[in-house]
Amino acid sequence: MPIDNHVITNTKSERVRRLVELASRKHREHSGRFIIEGPQAVREALTWQPDVVRDLYVAADGDATDAAFANATVASLAGLAMGEGVYVHKVTRSVVDHVSRDAQGVFAVGDLELCRERLSALPETPRPFIAAFWQVRDPGNAGTVIRSADAAGCDAVVFVGDCVDVFNPKVIRATTGSLFHLPVVRMDEDMFFATCAARKASVVAADVYGTEQMPPVSLPDLVRQGDVLDGAKVVLFGNEARGLDDALLARADVVCSIPIYGKAESLNLGTSAAVMLMTLAMSSRIERM
Repeated sequence: MPIDNHVITNTKSERVRRLVELASRKHREHSGRFIIEGPQAVREALTWQPDVVRDLYVAADGDATDAAFANATVASLAGLAMGEGVYVHKVTRSVVDHVSRDAQGVFAVGDLELCRERLSALPETPRPFIAAFWQVRDPGNAGTVIRSADAAGCDAVVFVGDCVDVFNPKVIRATTGSLFHLPVVRMDEDMFFATCAARKASVVAADVYGTEQMPPVSLPDLVRQGDVLDGAKVVLFGNEARGLDDALLARADVVCSIPIYGKAESLNLGTSAAVMLMTLAMSSRIERM
């Protein structure tokens, strides 16, 4: 696809107004488009799911026709996009900032339905390792835990119950591109547990206190026991403020807590997910190391 050498300069134009509206879930659903902000997220989208990207907008040096790209990174992404058949539009820095203060000179528009379809299929792996999150409401937390699950080699992420929209720009930005690496599926609570049962996956509930009937096992003890690491496993994390309800803990196979050796009262969701998922990932690979 060619590059449009005309530089878009008007922050009040109809095109720019529609781009700004993509910050709203209602407008994303209505238009079937979503925003991908920043060089890293755009690069991963173009590398791993290029057909999802519909248009790329890049900052130009100045507002004259045929203005040069703002920097080498932007120029590199423009070249990658054109190689994948994505139309590239030059815009002024003021237009970029009007659409997103966090775009760092580049943002893309993606096909919402196609990306949602790509994300919705759980892989048919024999021993899946899945991270699940119940009622995660904060976009930054949602993006961070997707990134942690990706780093730990999880086969998929499941958002359970009433969670933040995965296509919220803040979620996508916080994933730094991991959203385009693995499935991110939405399920209600009953479907989640039914899916785990169908795949014969052990559900490990991450919780500090557990219940009287199911007290928590510490993460080091869980790793030493090793049983849960042998087969398919799903690690379920709770809401940022409330954790997991007792009714959900009762449906898990084991409750696991992360020991705290210092004086901190607790760990936040992003840190807890990173510690537990990476610990289980390394433990399952220890014989290969």
